[in-house]
Amino acid sequence: MRVVIVGGGFAGYHAAKTLLKTAGGTGVEVVVVNPTDYFLYLPLLPEVAAGTLDPRAITVSIPDTLPGVRLALGTATAVDLDGHTVTYTDPEDHEQALSYDRLILAAGSVNKLLPIPGVAEYAHGFRGVPEALYLRDHVTRQIELAAAAEDQVERDARCTFVVVGAGYTGTEVAAQGPDFTAALTARHAGLEGQRVRWLLLDIADKVLPELNPKLGRTADEVLRARGVEVLMGTSVDHAGPDGVKLTNGDTVATRTLVWCVGVRPDPFVSELGLATAKGRIVVTAQLNVPGREDVFACGDAAAVPDLTQPGTYTAMTAQHAERQGRLAARNVAASLGHGRARTYRHHDLGFVVDLGAGRAAANPLHVPLSGWPAKIVTRAYHLFAMPGNRLRTATGWALATVSKRPTVQLGLVRGAAVPLDTDSPELPTLGH
Repeated sequence: MRVVIVGGGFAGYHAAKTLLKTAGGTGVEVVVVNPTDYFLYLPLLPEVAAGTLDPRAITVSIPDTLPGVRLALGTATAVDLDGHTVTYTDPEDHEQALSYDRLILAAGSVNKLLPIPGVAEYAHGFRGVPEALYLRDHVTRQIELAAAAEDQVERDARCTFVVVGAGYTGTEVAAQGPDFTAALTARHAGLEGQRVRWLLLDIADKVLPELNPKLGRTADEVLRARGVEVLMGTSVDHAGPDGVKLTNGDTVATRTLVWCVGVRPDPFVSELGLATAKGRIVVTAQLNVPGREDVFACGDAAAVPDLTQPGTYTAMTAQHAERQGRLAARNVAASLGHGRARTYRHHDLGFVVDLGAGRAAANPLHVPLSGWPAKIVTRAYHLFAMPGNRLRTATGWALATVSKRPTVQLGLVRGAAVPLDTDSPELPTLGH
């Protein structure tokens, strides 16, 4: 008996982990199809981009932490629902096939694109380790090129960084940015007195619109205190190699455009021939695909009914994905005779947003916190939520408080994982 899980993110990883506990040792083989051999703890990705954490701290090995799971390294490309087969392409471009008795679709999400001219070509996405490392390299490169430039206009452009999207990721990237660039410029005498600009844009009327208004105000105040130019009700009209035109009419000369507008279900979902809602697979409250008793879906790929708010679907958050992955595993196990099926019902427990340099915004159990209390709660939450590497992560934070962050450029190149439009393999790079 084989259970195939497509995706190793929050939903897929925790589904595999739960299956090991509920059906392990009963003749059930668990196979995870994933393009990487690790689970990425996405909430801490901005700290990798800012040089605070090593990427290995937030990448949890699937073979190491799930020793009873078989990893099929590759990207799922098709599912034959009638033939019970998943087709995937491995890292060396060989097509492989897996049969299954039960299937859990947890393909996750990708960068959300908007039809704005130039964005797909010139913006940097922010959904994975390659993108975070590339952004760190790119920002470092811009500061070093600025230090070598004799033209002040060029210097100003290279020292200007635009982040679009004031949700969790964009806010954290913008909050971490000024300290990072301050550490970089401090190493170049020629940049003494040089203005370094960080801009945060969003069409919403406030920062972190999905959070408690008090937390949004706290984040806004922290950003402005760090010198971030917060422009609400504003976005990019079009982007080019040397800058962006904003919807308010302003033109900003820059070599760096970071796109954190949001996410959309992995395009793989739309190719399965299953019913979808808002691009997500329609499932029952038990996470089963109607009419397909052997297929389950969870996380960002699934339109899961929110029983706490009838008529809506659960939000695309890590909190929901992790819990849905666990329930999907239990219900798969129940379908195989181990336990009984349950419905998904989860009340929001609050959120945490790390704002760097001793600041954070959090509302655990809907109690608004800010300052050091929020910072302590935020870091404690992340350490508790991570399925591994806790000591490595805590050590990274400790080192960051007593030592200088690394500011060298690694010479990374812009690979296929970095552009927003991954269908175009050869794209010009903003700032090269």
